[in-house]
Amino acid sequence: MTIGHTSYEYPPGDPVLVEDPYGGSPVWIVTRHDDVAAVVTDSRFVMNTQSLPEGGDWYLDMLVTLGVSKDLAPYLAGNLVHLDPPDHTRLRRLVTRAFSLRRIAALRPRVQATTDRLVDALPGHAVDGAVDLIEHFAYPLPVTIICELLGVPERDRPLWHVWSRDCTSTDPKVLNAMLAEMSAHMLGLIKRHQDDPADDLLTALIQAHDEDSDRLTDTELITMVLTLMVAGHETTAHLIGNSTAALLTHPEQLALLRADPALVPGAVQELLRLYGPATAAQLRYATEDITVGGATIRRGDRVQAVLASANRDPAHYPSPDTLDVTRAPRTPHLAYSRGSHYCLGATLANQEAEIALTALFTRFPDLAPAIPPERLPWKPHPLTRQLVRLPLVLGEPAGEASASTHVTTPGG
Repeated sequence: MTIGHTSYEYPPGDPVLVEDPYGGSPVWIVTRHDDVAAVVTDSRFVMNTQSLPEGGDWYLDMLVTLGVSKDLAPYLAGNLVHLDPPDHTRLRRLVTRAFSLRRIAALRPRVQATTDRLVDALPGHAVDGAVDLIEHFAYPLPVTIICELLGVPERDRPLWHVWSRDCTSTDPKVLNAMLAEMSAHMLGLIKRHQDDPADDLLTALIQAHDEDSDRLTDTELITMVLTLMVAGHETTAHLIGNSTAALLTHPEQLALLRADPALVPGAVQELLRLYGPATAAQLRYATEDITVGGATIRRGDRVQAVLASANRDPAHYPSPDTLDVTRAPRTPHLAYSRGSHYCLGATLANQEAEIALTALFTRFPDLAPAIPPERLPWKPHPLTRQLVRLPLVLGEPAGEASASTHVTTPGG
């Protein structure tokens, strides 16, 4: 199994206690599908150390220690991923009401139009005969769609393209600058949407309330938008990049998709299973002694659920390392996790990937890698599989009409 840019041997088996490569106490590594599913759906495993009796927000403290401003760090620490009930339940409920399937379905024509525009522009970005798909297609597509979804004015979108890159930086100076600029900008945008409501997600988030008329505060709104920006562009961008690289190295599978576009939605799920950007879930903490896969995980112990290993468990997926775009597995993959922390933007990411892959491979029938697969640069991050660049040779484009080929999906 590959995690990030490095290969690790994690044959599905009993949970294993290992030393934390980043220092600190040991971590339980959970790899089998059933065990991973049990961990990510068990509320006794929490995301935030504040939920433990000994308390303290370890993640917030770490951000400040690394140099993120105390005033700005809460925008990162308040991310839904790092929250537990009741805060997580309240915020998730409010956001889910605004982030509706109807709203995502209504975006489909804009996703198609944006995809076609970016595909049309790819030949103009060629340098020495190669185009970087990550920079010129996989990244700008989801950022543009997130801006459309939120109702960000066209004139402000170049800023968001910059912030979408900076928000995943490990440099505290970059993070501080991004958070300061974005939070100030968002306060102005919130005020404009309060004064002049529109049919967009930001207005829906501003107006969202529960049965107790509880609403998102300005800080929660900014944090939620930042969460959507990170999850919305990072997940989708690297799903598109990873999937494109995988299909180009499996030409027989690509030929099946070109022959039958109706296979694309299922193929995206198979690509997520094998090449999803998130290879491991966020660390969780046991609130009591819990038995997983025959091992006793003690209260306070840390647990790392390896999604990529679970998705290749031979007990659930015959020939688990084989890419098969016609696969109809009995067991859904865990690439988006499961339970209360199931990816909020999964439906949108699926939609964007289906449209992007169809348009790309239809418009450029001779698309090919510009460098051998073993030379592709991967980000050195142990919890994700993300390409730094994906240089491709486009070949001669097909006619303009074919770039707008639509994939029909249930309800799409």
